[in-house]
Amino acid sequence: MDPWLLITIALGFAMAWAIGANDAANSMSTAVGAKAITPKQAVVIAGVLEFAGAYFFGKSVTETVRKGILDPSMITDPNVLIYGSVAALLAATIWLIIATKFGLPVSTTHSIIGGIAGYGIVYAGTEIVNWGKMGQVVLSWILSPIVGAVMAYLIFKMFTKSIFETRDPVRSARIWSPFWIGMAFVVIGTMFYLKVLHGNDLKTGVLLYGIPLGVVVFAMTYLLIRLRFPSSDPFIGVEAIFRKAQVITSAYVALAHGANDVANAIGPVAAVYAVATMGLAGMKVPVPRWILALGGLGIAVGVATYGYRVMETVGKKITELTNTRGFTIDFSAATVVLIASWLGMPISTTHTVVGAVIGIGLARGVKAINKDIVRDIIISWFVTVPVAGLISAAIFKLLMIVG
Repeated sequence: MDPWLLITIALGFAMAWAIGANDAANSMSTAVGAKAITPKQAVVIAGVLEFAGAYFFGKSVTETVRKGILDPSMITDPNVLIYGSVAALLAATIWLIIATKFGLPVSTTHSIIGGIAGYGIVYAGTEIVNWGKMGQVVLSWILSPIVGAVMAYLIFKMFTKSIFETRDPVRSARIWSPFWIGMAFVVIGTMFYLKVLHGNDLKTGVLLYGIPLGVVVFAMTYLLIRLRFPSSDPFIGVEAIFRKAQVITSAYVALAHGANDVANAIGPVAAVYAVATMGLAGMKVPVPRWILALGGLGIAVGVATYGYRVMETVGKKITELTNTRGFTIDFSAATVVLIASWLGMPISTTHTVVGAVIGIGLARGVKAINKDIVRDIIISWFVTVPVAGLISAAIFKLLMIVG
């Protein structure tokens, strides 16, 4: 086997591990923070579902030049693609490990984009970079957290008014809890079609997946609440209902994340695999199942061994979470990502989740938010692309000299 392919496979696994440690930990952070599940349970659930998402639903075709950041026609030397993929993977992995050590949730997509742009500029100058695409990435830094925060704030306010602030909260909970849970599953069913099954027609997703799933879950929840409300105290009762729903919404986030973000780790591996087996012939590369499995395994191991740091930041350090707040965050983040996908807007799931957590905090008053943690997270977002780019540029330069 080509030695560069072996090196890239090892780095692809390391990148998948770093994705698991940082990005995948987000999927379970709200459930852990709201005490719906323990950290150990979160590790098992996230590990299994991230692997399943990556292996069974990971994209069968991965674009070699990730997200169209570089102009492929300007890369004529196969070695450039190999050295560049190695440099981008190593740079993204290094940055993700640094961010995870400090418990900072950053975007793995932005990390790999920064790495790709970094080696591209060293090789062919700034004209190789699609600056329109890079502009969209920068826009997503601003859009994602703001839209996530606004959505979570509004949904939580409606949620509170429809249940907790009524004259008879128990009666309101019996009526409105099934509605909110059903609505969440309309979004989840639609997202499953778009993000996990990689469908591209929103109407099909809503009519065939979203609405049927939402109606079934609404009916089940309505019957269960009618038969047995968990407590005479409406606040405890409502939290108990949403504890179970929140575990399912968090599990969905983990499955969808594995299906989508595994491409960040295996995209460069697939590119080097194509060059090693076909030369520059394939700009669209069929990804062998074993590479998808490698990515899924790396993500699962990353969650299990190092994911606790980011889980703690998002789940506990930004603001105090309950089950209803955690459910609202998952619901809001999934809704924002769904609408953004439909509109073709660049949105980062990581940034949206963090924005939603901040929005929940704001709904309770500015004092409910840990401003120092929020400041550190925002700084880490803005340095992700340039830092990954600089590290990648240095590694690529070194490989070109040595190679």
